[in-house]
Amino acid sequence: MVAKGFTVDLNKPLVFQVGHLGEAYDDWVHRPIVSKTGPRFFANDYAEIMTCTKWWMIPLIWLPVVYWYISLAIQRGLPLPLLALAIVSGIYAWSFVEYIFHRYVFHMKTTSYWGNTIHYFVHGFHHKHPMDSLRLVYPPALTALICLPMWTLIKLLATPAAAPALFGGGLLGYVMYDLTHYYLHHGLAYNESSKKLKKYHMNHHFREQTMGFGVTSTFWDHVFRTFPRPKGSS
Repeated sequence: MVAKGFTVDLNKPLVFQVGHLGEAYDDWVHRPIVSKTGPRFFANDYAEIMTCTKWWMIPLIWLPVVYWYISLAIQRGLPLPLLALAIVSGIYAWSFVEYIFHRYVFHMKTTSYWGNTIHYFVHGFHHKHPMDSLRLVYPPALTALICLPMWTLIKLLATPAAAPALFGGGLLGYVMYDLTHYYLHHGLAYNESSKKLKKYHMNHHFREQTMGFGVTSTFWDHVFRTFPRPKGSS
């Protein structure tokens, strides 16, 4: 049941509060608060720490896994040209998954208590507190849970030799995504390309949140016509 006129208390754990906003949740979550420190999610300390991840943990944990899967493909006799093709295909497949999930799952509109709660926990928090450095990359435990069905699916669709290379490429694409995402929020743009990508992503957060769903590139936004319009255009 939605509490009429409910107001979120930012000084208390947020996850189980936001569901009470009901139809007001979508407007609330898309009004960003820019601060170096993020909010508390849970009252339980163990649950809270599981939501926080340092950016360097992503390459530290997942690059050895990428190496192992690619090595497995080589051990199974996948020729080098096909190995390279499978890795690149995996990276591009990830970029498509990244776009689809961001557009249709992370930005779905919710109004129910549990819909709002789950949305906030999965992605809404990032739009409310976009500069929270400890919640910009995915917790390894959550990534591992997502990897299991993805690996199972790839094994069904590809040959035993190609499947590890495809999965390794996809996982490498994920690592590139998470590190790029962190950089776009906290890194300094050093050339024209990085300036454009950073501007494109900040536009998604602070001006036009229904456009610009890519992170590592703008490719799929151009394909599906969700690239942000120039400022001042109708």
